[in-house]
Amino acid sequence: MHHATRTTISRQPARISAHRTQCDTFSFFNLLTSDALLDTVERLLPAHRERLYPPTETLSMFLAQALSADRSCQNIVNQSAVQRLAGGLPVGSTGTGAYCLARQRLPIDMISCLTQHLGGLIGAQAPDAWRWQGRRVRIVDGTTLTMPDTPANQAAFPQQSNQKPGLGFPICRLVGITCLASGALLNAAIGRYKGKGGDEQTLLRSMQDSLESGDIVLGDAYFATYFFIAAMQAKGVDILMEQNGSRRLSTDFRRGRRLGPRDHVIVINKPKKRPGWMSEVEYAEAPETLTLRELKVGSKTLVTTLQSTGTAPKDALKALYQSRWQVELDLRHIKATMGLGTLSCKAPEMAKKEIWVYLLAYNLIRLMMAQSALLADITPRTISFKHCLQLWVLWVQQINTAADDQLATLWLMMAQQRVGNRPGRIEPRAMKRRPKPFPLLTKPRALARQDVRRFGHPKKLN
Repeated sequence: MHHATRTTISRQPARISAHRTQCDTFSFFNLLTSDALLDTVERLLPAHRERLYPPTETLSMFLAQALSADRSCQNIVNQSAVQRLAGGLPVGSTGTGAYCLARQRLPIDMISCLTQHLGGLIGAQAPDAWRWQGRRVRIVDGTTLTMPDTPANQAAFPQQSNQKPGLGFPICRLVGITCLASGALLNAAIGRYKGKGGDEQTLLRSMQDSLESGDIVLGDAYFATYFFIAAMQAKGVDILMEQNGSRRLSTDFRRGRRLGPRDHVIVINKPKKRPGWMSEVEYAEAPETLTLRELKVGSKTLVTTLQSTGTAPKDALKALYQSRWQVELDLRHIKATMGLGTLSCKAPEMAKKEIWVYLLAYNLIRLMMAQSALLADITPRTISFKHCLQLWVLWVQQINTAADDQLATLWLMMAQQRVGNRPGRIEPRAMKRRPKPFPLLTKPRALARQDVRRFGHPKKLN
């Protein structure tokens, strides 16, 4: 072990102890009981009478269901019944009907607003040391989610056109804005996978109000359009994105004001054709030109409104854009680690509600990670999301109340599992073993069942 490494390790306890005395240990965790968040909850609560499952308890159970292993309604109702029995409270039926009706009564706006409000509070609370040159960095990206194959879901979120009827699954598109410093989700938009209004650009435009003056937005080439960049400049928001495909082929570093090797500032003209989504008034008000910086980094051409080589040198922009990969990991945590990749609700409104509940649960885990990072004097991105999720689920199952020193110990336990730094890691997108030996359906399941009744199951599975 190098001497410098030994010195760092030996000084870490002292650094952590000093950091505890200089900050509010529970500055992030206290957001859960902040006046702003409680006022938001109170304002969004629907009118209700006294029931077995009031709105706040229903939301709490819905969150616990999203974080549980089997995600079943029956399991969460059983847990609630056992807790009421242990607490000496009246116990109702263990049937799931009342709980499912209570979930239906929860307003989507209530859950989405809580998610956005909590994400915004986490992002605002982040120390300057977690930011890029003291500035907030936001990352945008999209993904898809599938849901049960029901007529209602198919009508709202049709399956892909290359799938035969009865053989595909309804699919929706999810676009999110996350905070680079903390990983918190600031906002999200849900739309159809295909059809008007469901593309990633449209969904991002619906969330533009979530971006504030002084922010820096990272995104891939799909978002680097003329009118989005113009809208961001008008708000005082800078962008750093991969060059859009329509301009990639025409980029000529011999033109414009040269800043360095394959690094220049150019002026581009407004597209002559008005997009279908834009009104004539909006098109007329859009600026006639944009002054942008283009730079070549590796095999990619980046476009940005950060034009100063003093505050934004080429190497710094390259490193900043490489951090865009963090949003891919954030979406993977939501879909794979938390299990949102395949929804369970059979009605479109409940499916959208289920998505927002998972996103709220995700922000709660990010809150724990931010609290842990602050206490351990590290950054949240260095902590394992899965490790924190597992610890928190075990904690809430075992502990009803806890002292401050116990919670502080829990935060430090979360900080013990770090994300490995593996630059340049490449993995093939292939599986070594198929999950099951069963072939894919080639006809609707109802017809396949009829064949089984007539001819039996095939003797050999290929």
